[in-house]
Amino acid sequence: MSSTAGSMARPRGLRTAYCGVLGPGDAGRRVSVCGWVARRREHGEHLAFVDVRDHTGIIQCVVDGAADLRSEYVVRITGTVRPRPEGTVNDRLATGEVEIGAEEVEVLSPAEPPPFSLGGRSEAEEPVRLRYRYLDLRTGRMQANLRIRSRVNAAIRRSMDAQGFVEVETPLLWTPTPEGAREFAIPSRLQPGSFYVLPQSPQIAKQLLMVGGVDRYYQIARCMRDEDLRADRQFEFTQLDLEASFVSKEDVWDFVSDAVLAATREATGAEPAPVETMTWDEALDRYGTDKPDLRFAMELVDLGVAVAATGFKAFQAPCVRAIRIAGGGALGRARLDALTNRAKQLGAAGLVWLRVVAAEAGGAELESPVAKFLADEERRAIVTATAAEIGDLLVVVAGERAPTSHVLGQLRLELGQPPVFEPPYRFVWVSDFPMFEGLDDEGSPVAAHHPFTMPHPEDIDLLETDPLAVRSQSYDLVLNGWELGSGSIRVHRADIQRRVFSALGLSKEDAEARFGFLLGAFRYGAPPHGGFAFGIDRLTAILAGEASIRDVIAFPKTQSGADLMAGSPRSLPERQLAELGIRIVKPAGPGR
Repeated sequence: MSSTAGSMARPRGLRTAYCGVLGPGDAGRRVSVCGWVARRREHGEHLAFVDVRDHTGIIQCVVDGAADLRSEYVVRITGTVRPRPEGTVNDRLATGEVEIGAEEVEVLSPAEPPPFSLGGRSEAEEPVRLRYRYLDLRTGRMQANLRIRSRVNAAIRRSMDAQGFVEVETPLLWTPTPEGAREFAIPSRLQPGSFYVLPQSPQIAKQLLMVGGVDRYYQIARCMRDEDLRADRQFEFTQLDLEASFVSKEDVWDFVSDAVLAATREATGAEPAPVETMTWDEALDRYGTDKPDLRFAMELVDLGVAVAATGFKAFQAPCVRAIRIAGGGALGRARLDALTNRAKQLGAAGLVWLRVVAAEAGGAELESPVAKFLADEERRAIVTATAAEIGDLLVVVAGERAPTSHVLGQLRLELGQPPVFEPPYRFVWVSDFPMFEGLDDEGSPVAAHHPFTMPHPEDIDLLETDPLAVRSQSYDLVLNGWELGSGSIRVHRADIQRRVFSALGLSKEDAEARFGFLLGAFRYGAPPHGGFAFGIDRLTAILAGEASIRDVIAFPKTQSGADLMAGSPRSLPERQLAELGIRIVKPAGPGR
């Protein structure tokens, strides 16, 4: 457990010292410490060693007559700090060189035995930890995580302030907007039948702040989305939200990069690598995903030139790509068959594997059931293109560009990716996403980010004729294969915004009804502006070494959306429903 917070704050109230910061320099000092009894060990008939824990750590207290002290009792112990006797120093404890000779012991609150151990990294199942979250929060793991989160927030605020941003709070009761996720609806008591929604993000509000001349806005914002939950997603989450006027995308990148690098330094004490950049096309071609993990190799290699004239039908495809698995030539046939089956599950027609072995005449040769179908020059070209060495394995997939890249990108992750939260921390900006990601059931394009993203200036005239070819001025920030957040240069002209709405299938009347206040604001002089938002929960989880954002949130929901501690969600009394004009009816279908 970190002692940073305790060492920087002056104790007040019932205590004169924090447990985890006492050391040899405090010998002879009379102190009062407060905390929970972590452990009690009897020593003779009347003497006991009592470990007292607070958020900074543990201190051993030697107590005469400690029979009434039990695990998790809340106590105040006053005594003199002294060196531990020779041979009893505990090197595993930050305070292991000293102890407190207790003179006064006060039980501030007794406690029942907890349902799971609070020492070390709890082995309790997550549902038990969440049911008794107030106990789980006492553990060293959760104390450290919440304090890392606090330092991350503080570093972000310092960065934003230093860059001239103004913190502005935006409404939590908002109007429905199509931003890609299902919203939480809040009924209005004063206007029965009408609803607010909880904001998916402050997107429109912050654009209106730009119209209002705020120039540089930021907020550590609470956002809510009624989406299915997973390790990196909760109903309610926290993000750094920012917007700035008269900026390019590179300006926004600089703003955000300064904040995330400052947060990383603060949380880890190490200097992170500079943030890299690549386009969406480059990310797909090199890594097979728009969320590339740069910590390990195995980049996708284009074999189009190497097999351009091949007679092997499986390689006669628009796209032929490979990944090189260093030392993978030792994989057995069962594992190779499993790789082939996995490629098919991911949508490939098949997979070709090629072992790199020593040739009789020297150099490298390819060994595979399909090697005989490849000409000598093709085999040599494949080895050269992949920079393969003897003992490596090459995995090749052929087909259309997008699915081929996706399959190899997923295999790359499954074969080589370390846990997301393991250092080093490699940030990368991915830019120039497609404006639309496909068509909905009615044949209208679906916005890849949100409908307020400015199209690439060269592609604006394709909105009506070929919308799926339109590039956007959008960008994502990715860390170790996790998308932290998204942003874009925004639409700031009403005429272009109407064209985007029209491309999305929104009629002029519908667009006016839902976004008239935004379009109206644009009539009065909206500056060019852009912004970004990234998930503080996700960033903190990675920096804290956690695989789930639930472990860096004080009171999270389960994967089914339940709060096991507070017992929500739950039904409301009929009287309260009647006040809101609500009648409960059976849902139309699963998840609806």
